[in-house]
Amino acid sequence: MNKKFEVLFLEQAINFLQGLDLKTRKKIYYNIDKAKLGLDPKLFKKLSDDIWEFRTKYQGNQYRLFAFWDKTNKTEVLVISTHGIVKKVGKVSKAEIDKANQIRTEYFKQKD
Repeated sequence: MNKKFEVLFLEQAINFLQGLDLKTRKKIYYNIDKAKLGLDPKLFKKLSDDIWEFRTKYQGNQYRLFAFWDKTNKTEVLVISTHGIVKKVGKVSKAEIDKANQIRTEYFKQKD
C-alpha cells in the first residue's frame, strides 16, 4: 500500500517519545504508520484549522502527538509532529493547541 503522507518529527516530539517506555513508543509508531496508510482515520484527527493529532490509546493512557501539514514542497506532503502529551481528560486543552500553532508558526518562519 502507498503512504498518503510522510511524517517529520520536530525536536519536541522526539524528546516526548524518548521519554516513553519502548513498548509505548512502538505502539505510537505503529499507529502513526497505520494513519499514514489511511487505514484508520480515528488515529489522525483534525483539532483546528491547522492542527491535527495522532492518537494512541495504550495501557489505559491516551497519548497525543500534535501535527500540521507542510505542503510547500509540491512533490511531497509532510505532516510535522510538534510535541506530545499524555492525556487524562476528554478534550485536548486550548493551551496545547496554541502551543502546536506556535511551533507551526516558528517552523514556517525558519523555512523562509
